[in-house]
Amino acid sequence: MHVKSYSKAMPTIAIICACCIALLAFGPRSAMGFFQLPMIQDNGWDRSTFALAMALQNLFWGIGQPLFGVVSDKFGTWRVLAMGTVLYISGLLVMSVAATPLWLHIGGGILVGLGIAGCSFGVILAAIARLVSPEKRSFAFGLGTAAGSAGMFVFAPVSQGLIDSLGWSDSLIVISAIMLIIPILAIPLVGSAASSGSGVAELDQTVNQALREAFASKGYLLLTSGFFVCGFQVAFITAHFPAYISDMGIAPRWAVIAISLIGFFNIIGSLASGILGQRYPKPILLAFIYIGRSIAVTLFLLVPASPASVVIFSIVMGILWLSTVAPTNGLVAVMFGTRYLGMLGGIVFFSHQLGSFLGVWLGGVLYDMTGTYDAIWWIGVVLGLFAAVVHWPIREEPVSRPVSA
Repeated sequence: MHVKSYSKAMPTIAIICACCIALLAFGPRSAMGFFQLPMIQDNGWDRSTFALAMALQNLFWGIGQPLFGVVSDKFGTWRVLAMGTVLYISGLLVMSVAATPLWLHIGGGILVGLGIAGCSFGVILAAIARLVSPEKRSFAFGLGTAAGSAGMFVFAPVSQGLIDSLGWSDSLIVISAIMLIIPILAIPLVGSAASSGSGVAELDQTVNQALREAFASKGYLLLTSGFFVCGFQVAFITAHFPAYISDMGIAPRWAVIAISLIGFFNIIGSLASGILGQRYPKPILLAFIYIGRSIAVTLFLLVPASPASVVIFSIVMGILWLSTVAPTNGLVAVMFGTRYLGMLGGIVFFSHQLGSFLGVWLGGVLYDMTGTYDAIWWIGVVLGLFAAVVHWPIREEPVSRPVSA
């Protein structure tokens, strides 16, 4: 069978491979917080130095996402995943030998960020969208997101175990070797928007026409601004939560448990979000998710810190963690179809990563200035309420466009 028709003939295999790639791509990135304290202790850096590297990682992930989305839409998913894997591995290796902040920022920040952009949700979900019918798309997005969540669950204990036994530098080398599996798993995903046939019934547009149409849509702009908040909230927790738990005088093992719980319940939340997105309006679902996050953080800050409060907070935040991804990408697909989903979804995700940059960087800066993370937590609460407001008026319907011949 010709490789280009492989994903059409066996969509189940292709979806399984896509989910495994999401697991491998998202897992190491979500475990970066465990490397913060050992790296800064060995090198004599402050937390804002590490925070800037993780902030750059999120920023370049966001910058690369729409660019890789365009390449994937036009030339095929496999090429982008292979390119992303090379960048990802290069970044982890540079990070493993970084002796100065500059090399930490280049490796763990720029290169890893671009690598994740080429391997993560934007590219994977666009590929999945072309393999399923529109009525099943929301659940399929939830499935792909849940797979990324599983990576968070798997790599939290694996990363901490590697650091304890090998040290942080050798651990990064081992993780980089694991990433070599991605191009092999990507073989069934060879193909582009044109070769998939998903765009046959959609308007024949150029890239510029698709961009003009998207930025003229009020719903798209509101969705893009709301996703900024998601990035701000989750990236701060990913990068700083292990250190925050340590600052509270709670044993380090609870940080591993916390990140693992977030990853495990993230699986449940992502699947549930995909199912609910098929039955209820996606904008309203997103508004309630952001309200739920703000309530969860507020209660967590007001109750005395303890292992029990960390566990409860991690479970609740896990359910709400990436539950935004499926309905957000689903709304983009509903509005504009799948022809340029990689690019348009990537632009929305760029906003997410701008929020991630600010959340991670400000977390480190405000901590070094005040000796506490309280300010950044409360900023996240306020932004969550803002996100709920901007999602409410979004209309879940295709944009008005000429009927194609």
